Amino acid sequence: MGIELMIIASLFVAASNFCMRRSIDSGGSSKAFLMIQLAIVFLVAILLNPVRTGDYTIAPCMIYFGLAGGVILAVMMICLGKSLESGPPGLTFAALNSSTVMPMILMVLLFGDPFGYVYTLLNGAGSLMVVLGLFWAGWAARSSEKKMRWAAFVVGAFVMHTLFLIIMQWRALFINFPGENGLFLNFDVQDAKSQWFMPAVFFAAALIQLIVYLATQKRLPNRSETTYGILGGITNGVGTFFMIWSTEVSTPVEHAMIFPIFSIAIILSCNLWGMWLYKERVNWAANGLCVLGILIGTLDWKVLFD
Repeated sequence: MGIELMIIASLFVAASNFCMRRSIDSGGSSKAFLMIQLAIVFLVAILLNPVRTGDYTIAPCMIYFGLAGGVILAVMMICLGKSLESGPPGLTFAALNSSTVMPMILMVLLFGDPFGYVYTLLNGAGSLMVVLGLFWAGWAARSSEKKMRWAAFVVGAFVMHTLFLIIMQWRALFINFPGENGLFLNFDVQDAKSQWFMPAVFFAAALIQLIVYLATQKRLPNRSETTYGILGGITNGVGTFFMIWSTEVSTPVEHAMIFPIFSIAIILSCNLWGMWLYKERVNWAANGLCVLGILIGTLDWKVLFD
């Protein structure tokens, strides 16, 4: 059941990505869309976490940790918006979701096998395939100034998304290995489970987007930006709900597969609507190499083979 729920989550997130592109195409800016979308997701995060669980305990340390993650998320979303304004949507989202192979490498270097982070030759081969796939797909970006601008923002989004995923992994350590993860920080397990962590993340991201919008846009959001922003926030929030549900009900074997499947499904979905609706010329061979690399590079082969 965990895999099915994660596929549903990926479809809703892909729909949210589509709303972002439609908002830009309607004459709006990514800034207005992100301001509205993240505000909606912040409200949804409150409903999905403290309200749904009935746990309203506030842990200041995790609030601060969540705010730091929100700043990184906001920068990532800004880079993503700029990428969509100047480049192909399918390849943009493929590059963004390919960053899922990177956090494992750093977590292995910092924490290693005692904390459940094992990096095999297969994982390494998968990571290399992702890099080659992205290089192949983006090779033409060197041919024009606009494409170079797109490539620069894609790299920024890739790096920021990697850092955001590392924060998510780091928090998991506080929950699963209480008192033993003091390499940099050491939180009490009950604090680490605070239901206000994700709302704090989206609050910081929404606040930064609000500041950026007010500083750069001397107008109210237009009708399309508002409509697509609300739809994008709802679909993203629903996708988050199914993602959380998937992690709660998945078996150990499914848990080793759900996040690679999530990334792959988003890449395929975004490339399909990019091809059908925008006549985007998708390099399926290069994208296929990225997809295969994500599958090989992020699967927990130790769990699958045990």
